[in-house]
Amino acid sequence: MAFFSKLKDKLFKSSSKLDEGLEAIVEDGGEETEAVAVESPPVEQPAPAADEVDAVPVVEDKAPVEAAKTGILARLTGQNQSGPVVKRVLDDDMLEQLEELLIASDMGVDTALRVTANIAEGRLGRRVSTQEIKDILATEVARIMETVARPMPLYPSKPQVVLVVGVNGSGKTTTIGKLASQFRSAGKSVVIAAGDTFRAAAVEQLQVWGERAGVPVLTAPEGSDPASLAFDAMTKAEAEGADLLMIDTAGRLQNRQDLMEELAKIVRVIRKKDPDAPHNTLLVLDATTGQNAISQVETFQKLADVSGLVMTKLDGTAKGGILVSLADKFGLPIHAIGVGEQIDDLQPFDPEEFAAALTGLEQR
Repeated sequence: MAFFSKLKDKLFKSSSKLDEGLEAIVEDGGEETEAVAVESPPVEQPAPAADEVDAVPVVEDKAPVEAAKTGILARLTGQNQSGPVVKRVLDDDMLEQLEELLIASDMGVDTALRVTANIAEGRLGRRVSTQEIKDILATEVARIMETVARPMPLYPSKPQVVLVVGVNGSGKTTTIGKLASQFRSAGKSVVIAAGDTFRAAAVEQLQVWGERAGVPVLTAPEGSDPASLAFDAMTKAEAEGADLLMIDTAGRLQNRQDLMEELAKIVRVIRKKDPDAPHNTLLVLDATTGQNAISQVETFQKLADVSGLVMTKLDGTAKGGILVSLADKFGLPIHAIGVGEQIDDLQPFDPEEFAAALTGLEQR
């Protein structure tokens, strides 16, 4: 899949620390052994289905693609091996080094301890190679992430109101634009409300994305009441029969009380039109913030009823393990991830692809 290549390339440009760390751990105290050559038949890769090429990250009611997908780890186990391979006994010292490496990769202490405990189960005393430890770790990461890799649900309500929250600079505005553009390409009608009325730059950025996607962007004078704008946007979306209304919000966490009151007022006002709104509350997180993302999730869960996450800027961090930590700690659905500024750089979250990229499997 093209996005996996992009994820792998961009993630590895800055986050080879985990990959290199795993190699160093095995080589530290490891010994060379002769590898047995393993021949495997070539695997034919199916052509992508038509609806897989331009998949929308958040469409849950879309018919699933039935094309066979060869697993990353299955393909790896079929690769030929020859020549000496360094192997190390999986003991307490090696596990301690693994824990430290995972913590340094922003998995968090609790998650790192849990993952290494699972790696150790039934394997203590065995000799493992770098490739084997990567396979094992990738399997553990994918297992954690599988439970949260879910698209944003679509509901029959029109308009479906999507409240988008996150701190300033997290990529929130860009994410709204990308999602709106992708929904529009999928045949959905979308209206955007530029609810961060205190930041002119955010409004202008949304307007640029709106023009690019052919999606109307409703604005209000700088400093206007965001709740009033949200009400007007909902009125417009209802009148036009729009499928989705995406509402941008402020992210000024330095004054949480003001932000809490602002978000509460937006929700209170739009519920006058639809008691079930907002139907989704997406929290956009910047991967480069590392463990600060934990406190952001905790804060926004108190401020708003967060229903799902979007993680941006994975290409700019050497610590992609924060996503594993978030999944393990909160269990919130991860709808999409971003590794760049282009519209196709925001894609559905695939746990196997992420785990492979994070641990250094299938490198160039």
